[in-house]
Amino acid sequence: MGTGVVVLLVIVVLVLLGIAIATMVSVLQEYERGVIFRLGRVLARPKGPGLILMLPFGIDRIRKVNLQVVAMNVPPQDVITKDNITMQVDAVVYSRVVDPVRAVVEIQNYLFATSQVAQTNLRAILGKYELDTLLSERERINRELRQIIARVTHDWGVEVPAVEVKDIELPDELRRAMAREAEADRDARALLISADAEKKASRVLADAAAAMSQYPGAMQLRFLQTVSEVANEKNSTLVMPIPVELLSVLGRQGGGGYDGRPAVPPPPPSGPDDGRGAGDENGRPG
Repeated sequence: MGTGVVVLLVIVVLVLLGIAIATMVSVLQEYERGVIFRLGRVLARPKGPGLILMLPFGIDRIRKVNLQVVAMNVPPQDVITKDNITMQVDAVVYSRVVDPVRAVVEIQNYLFATSQVAQTNLRAILGKYELDTLLSERERINRELRQIIARVTHDWGVEVPAVEVKDIELPDELRRAMAREAEADRDARALLISADAEKKASRVLADAAAAMSQYPGAMQLRFLQTVSEVANEKNSTLVMPIPVELLSVLGRQGGGGYDGRPAVPPPPPSGPDDGRGAGDENGRPG
């Protein structure tokens, strides 16, 4: 009877010892920290990483906290911009725990709370800007979002390294209107560039005309060069205008003194031999 009691006591002691060892020892990874609650009161400093020892039988309870950066996707939010344009915007928030004790004690679920703060401030901040500002100054808006969200989560021991506006979904009608506006803007720039090129070309042509005016033979050489270039294109018909100056030269060589103007026939001779007798001006005899 005494031996059985001893054996039972030994078994109970071994079981209690095993339970104590199991509850005393815990292993934490490099990216984990353990917040220890001793009889319901939190210890000032977290434990880990590596092997840590605690008081057994539930005296010490551990709460593991992950210190890795967490990327949280913010669901698409309906945003009305300052110029009354409705659109859907989603974002991604990067956060990590820097104070495990405060992240466990101050907030019930710091990940969910950080996501809710990001959604609320996303609608509030983007609603203060016009659409053109949202599309062109996204980096500045991201920094402003990060500062506001980080200011709220700082009391929870959570740091927000970055916030990125991921996608802005515009209505189809607005997309088409923006496409037409961009096309019109490109056409206007093309016309300005073409006009500027014409202006520069006119200046060059004016300089060339001034230079050729000093040497009349240069115009004939240029004319012959143009004829040669046209002939290289293998055209079937080639029209060559003859300068008026050349006709004047030919007229002078022919003795007619041609000056480039059509000749006027001389008036008919007048006198008694014109078939009419002497009389008055109406042809009646005097």
